[in-house]
Amino acid sequence: MTDLVLVRHGETVWHAENRYAGLSDIDLTPRGLEQADRLAGWAAGAGLTGVWASTLSRARITAEASAGKAGLTVRVDARLCELDFGEGDGLTSAEMQARFPEARAAFESDPAGHPLPGGEDPHQAATRFVAALQDIAAAHQGGRVLVVAHTTAIRLALCRLIGVPLGEYRRLFPRLDNCALTELRLPEPGAGRAALLQYNSPIGAVR
Repeated sequence: MTDLVLVRHGETVWHAENRYAGLSDIDLTPRGLEQADRLAGWAAGAGLTGVWASTLSRARITAEASAGKAGLTVRVDARLCELDFGEGDGLTSAEMQARFPEARAAFESDPAGHPLPGGEDPHQAATRFVAALQDIAAAHQGGRVLVVAHTTAIRLALCRLIGVPLGEYRRLFPRLDNCALTELRLPEPGAGRAALLQYNSPIGAVR
């Protein structure tokens, strides 16, 4: 078994307006950097055996602080990147409703079955993200690994790993706070489903 601590990167400059951040490489805010520092304080005593991040800078920079405190080096994997929101990238929900109201309504009804215009198929995104997690677990058997990634990709992977429909990800997991801790226990391949040990836990409330 391997424990994977999945973390959404620190706050970005698009956070205040709640703009959808997919593959756009956007900066962390000063608060986001502070969140990364708090995560690093947790990481120093968390018994980590590895630190991984997506290739997007907001995740990589968040992970680097924790890796430094844990005496580890960040390893990156493009499969950990956020869902590509296509024409919705950089827009707010209201802006999407104004530009493509029918597509936005379909997305809200079934976000896995109706991706935003030009966006990535959420089923394919879940497959690539879970494959990355399985490879990470195999590389750190019996360890505890920090994986810094992105809110939608993480929630899709959670649905896939615990066996619930992907279209439920927005309802079952309505929020994922910046630098909160979500921990999964992945068994060896063929040994059963993943166990969700904690979800969206604030730093300081958990070990």
